[in-house]
Amino acid sequence: MKNFWQNKKVLITGFEGFLGSNLTLNLLSKGASIVGLDIQTDRKDTIFTPEEYKKIKVIKGDVADFTLVKKIISGSKIEIVFHLAAEAIVGKSHQNPLKTFSSNIEGTWNILEACRNAKTIESIVVASSDKAYGSHKKLPYREDAPLIGNHPYDVSKSCADLIAYTYFHTYGLPVAVTRCGNIYGPGDFNFSRIVPDAMRSALSGKTLLIRSDGKFTRDYVYVDDIVNGYIILAERLNKLGLGGESFNFSDENPITVIELVNKIFKLLGKKPDYKILNKANYEIKHQYLASRKARTLLGWKPDNTLAGGLKKTLKWYSHGFGR
Repeated sequence: MKNFWQNKKVLITGFEGFLGSNLTLNLLSKGASIVGLDIQTDRKDTIFTPEEYKKIKVIKGDVADFTLVKKIISGSKIEIVFHLAAEAIVGKSHQNPLKTFSSNIEGTWNILEACRNAKTIESIVVASSDKAYGSHKKLPYREDAPLIGNHPYDVSKSCADLIAYTYFHTYGLPVAVTRCGNIYGPGDFNFSRIVPDAMRSALSGKTLLIRSDGKFTRDYVYVDDIVNGYIILAERLNKLGLGGESFNFSDENPITVIELVNKIFKLLGKKPDYKILNKANYEIKHQYLASRKARTLLGWKPDNTLAGGLKKTLKWYSHGFGR
């Protein structure tokens, strides 16, 4: 929507993370007034230039701090919220469930409760995950599938989703939920994830260590396409009456880890070099999404094929970023 974001007061929690930083840059280019909340700020590894960083009202803090969250939303007269802050790494969540529940569950109710008491809020987009569904035999997941997470990260996302529904159905809060496939692209400095790890290994000539048996199935979506989905949802949430709804964002092209790794090495003209560890505990083996709802109601679809997105990402890492 033309001029929708011009001077729009936007809060992005987790704005320095992988998705958050890409979303922030996109909205800055559209003229939005960004307040960025993150538990870690002024990171060394970032896609922000110093000039771009200065355009953001940066607040260092935790979404689990309700007093801070409430102060930000009311004091800055926030109109749109993108709630991305979370413990996002499955392994870390298993090691420290209390921190995960605090960030992912308490952080979500803090954001929504502060929004409930604010008079300026127009729309809220809460970042969930395909993990919120838990493990199902019937694939791909559709938005009406039960939320039955079993392990700390999965459960934290299942709970956050239900809390978002509560705030819509009970209080009429204009909140919608996103669930995405595995996001990849420039700006991901977390090398526990398969795409950056495989690209770093391929570029450096080191053997890639694959935690799983290599047969885990996922869909992979380029970060720009996810950013576009978030923006479209926020723009149309009120106009289309999408409060209380959830949306899957997926390229609907699930592949195994080994197939993905082979594609990455092939792009570099190298023979795949990896070792299967088969040590991926507490992770769902087959998980991928149907995104017909987003395509139909939002008019969203990914602009990047997996091959095209991997090429762009590999070009970014090959320039020395993230190493």
